[in-house]
Amino acid sequence: MLKPVCFFLLIVFLVTACSHDYIPKPHGYFRIEFNEKSYQKLDSAALPYSFDIPLYSKAVPDKDRNVEPFWINLKIPAHKAEVHISYKKVEKNLAKLLEDSRTLAYKHTIKADAINERIFVNPQKKVYGTIYMIEGNAASPLQFYLTDSTTNFLRGALYIKEIPNIDSLRPVIDFLTPDIIRLIESTEWKK
Repeated sequence: MLKPVCFFLLIVFLVTACSHDYIPKPHGYFRIEFNEKSYQKLDSAALPYSFDIPLYSKAVPDKDRNVEPFWINLKIPAHKAEVHISYKKVEKNLAKLLEDSRTLAYKHTIKADAINERIFVNPQKKVYGTIYMIEGNAASPLQFYLTDSTTNFLRGALYIKEIPNIDSLRPVIDFLTPDIIRLIESTEWKK
């Protein structure tokens, strides 16, 4: 007799406990504070190029073991982001440099939803290039190369030191993209 009563009470409890509408809270993301946009010229005598960088970034020499001369990283600590800048001298190898840059951008096709290419041309400063906007959960959402086609070749890639989750990183990517576009548009070669 005790078992049927316990079973009946359990059923009544389950039915009444589930009668209220319950909606679990979705996972949220931290609020991200963005700095005001302002720039300064990165014009080091040691570099064969110059461009504008945001005031909230810091240019540091690249410390990678395979580093070559004139490679730097732009660190943006507030957003755990870095723009890796590499430089090569063009010595009858422009086609290889262009293909290497394209290959590095398209290595992200495994995780990318799309890769949009945008051509950049500034004949007054002799700066030409391609910007790769990589959509989706890719490790590097924006890459580019710039060249004067005869002497200089500059490549850049944005990396955010977080697990690639486009939903949470989209505000940071959208905030940093104009900074990289400004860097590209202000690039100049030194003699």
